[in-house]
Amino acid sequence: MNSDEELLLRRFRELSEQSYQNNTYYFTNFLSAGDVALVYQAVDRDYSKNGNSELSEFTLWGGAEGCERVMIRFGNEEELGYSIPFPIQILQVEPLNKKFADDLTHRDYLGALMNLGIERDTIGDIVVKDNRAYMFVLDSMAEFICQNMDKVKHTNVKCMILDAMPEEVRVELAPETVIVASIRLDAVIAKLYHISRTEALDLFRKKYVIVNGRICENNSAVPKENDVIAVRGHGKFIYRRLEHETKKGKLSVLVEKYV
Repeated sequence: MNSDEELLLRRFRELSEQSYQNNTYYFTNFLSAGDVALVYQAVDRDYSKNGNSELSEFTLWGGAEGCERVMIRFGNEEELGYSIPFPIQILQVEPLNKKFADDLTHRDYLGALMNLGIERDTIGDIVVKDNRAYMFVLDSMAEFICQNMDKVKHTNVKCMILDAMPEEVRVELAPETVIVASIRLDAVIAKLYHISRTEALDLFRKKYVIVNGRICENNSAVPKENDVIAVRGHGKFIYRRLEHETKKGKLSVLVEKYV
């Protein structure tokens, strides 16, 4: 664990302790999948040493199901006796004139936010569909963004706060069948993302594979039904089940890719 990770983990422990001592909820800003994996790593380490963890009482949420960037809420309703929502707002940003708009991408929208001097950890997922962006942001930043974000690339845009994510842009899962020689994570990832086994192995070495929020370095691990697997730089999928064995002795497995 490097110094930046140690510092981040120390901050998580402080928030957890403050929640316990002050009998109230504390929130992080938006975290990457790697940051969340660090939390799970710390919890697993604590349990292996002490049988419990000071980071055990927390909830993850990014604003909608399937978000990759999430916040942590320390504290739970059972102990505190009440609940409060995550401080997240959903923004809709779209061109003022669709006919003359640039083709805008996730990178374009994120770049426009960064040009406003906004810190990356105040922004969650950005979903772009039909040239329109839906952004999950800290509620403390929502009004500022709406008032100041008027251009993306060369395109004038308008911004508004939504009550909820529209149904048509919620995360979709696309079923896909892959044929593998064995049900190992590296084999499934290689087939699913059309890369070599060597390239898949390198993803594990770089700690780019995250299973149910935890970094997985064991390329020969066998996924369990409904495991959620994120592969940095490639995508995210749910391992559903083994379907059948082919006539040639290979295995047909069903996964669902996030699209």
